[in-house]
Amino acid sequence: MTFQTTDLTPLIGTRVEADKAILLDGSRAAELRELLEARGVLVFPQVNMTDEEQRTFAHTIGTPTDQGERGLHKISLDEKVTATAKYLKGTVLWHFDGWNDRIPARGTVLTGRVLSKVGGQTEFSNTYAAYEELPEDKKAQIADLKVAHTMEGTQRGVHEEVTPEMEADWANFHIHRHPLVWTHRSGRKSLLLGSSADWVEGMDRAESDALLAELKAWASQPRFVYRHEWNVGDMIVWDNCGVLHRVEPYPMDSGRVMHRVTLDGEEAIA
Repeated sequence: MTFQTTDLTPLIGTRVEADKAILLDGSRAAELRELLEARGVLVFPQVNMTDEEQRTFAHTIGTPTDQGERGLHKISLDEKVTATAKYLKGTVLWHFDGWNDRIPARGTVLTGRVLSKVGGQTEFSNTYAAYEELPEDKKAQIADLKVAHTMEGTQRGVHEEVTPEMEADWANFHIHRHPLVWTHRSGRKSLLLGSSADWVEGMDRAESDALLAELKAWASQPRFVYRHEWNVGDMIVWDNCGVLHRVEPYPMDSGRVMHRVTLDGEEAIA
């Protein structure tokens, strides 16, 4: 049976061409987890998993969270499709999932169901590689810094009009303070950035904004990024602990729907 992998860029992304049966029986699960850790993003082109098959596959590589319908959550800007639609506008900004969780999601399994005719491509940034290639003096500068992560940060700048009600809603979310550099159990380090990273503790706002903007620009250089042009039936898995992602803007009435299974976190931020 077919099982072939091809790197998509030097630093991030691997295409996996495999018979569906191999993916569902778990016989290559350990290999896929190792590949996910090494490459950040795995692309399964037009594998055309059903919802139940997507759930089954996710179980082979992790533990799906209890979201949506039996672990499967629909991603859409239409509030009739998903109750979280009002926050999903912020996904056009670089982010990681679970910034407000003590143990963020291990990864995500996402399948394209209905695509937008305009926009909707997804980009991924390898924050392991982005850290590893920082100059040594920059690593020393940021080694012990803490960053406040907020819901306001994830939403700022993506709404044409911000109402007092929206601001009050965002303020209900607790501020979480995380290290700027995440030292993983493996010994590897990654930059913990994204739109939720609002300010650096102990810095004045201008200095903090400049540093975070510098690091976000560094991590989003083309050499650290894989950009996916979706086809219906594509499935992508990414390492939420070492990868930022964002979607390119698309019309709210496009009908775009993605089906997502999120994998339970396995490691607290440290």
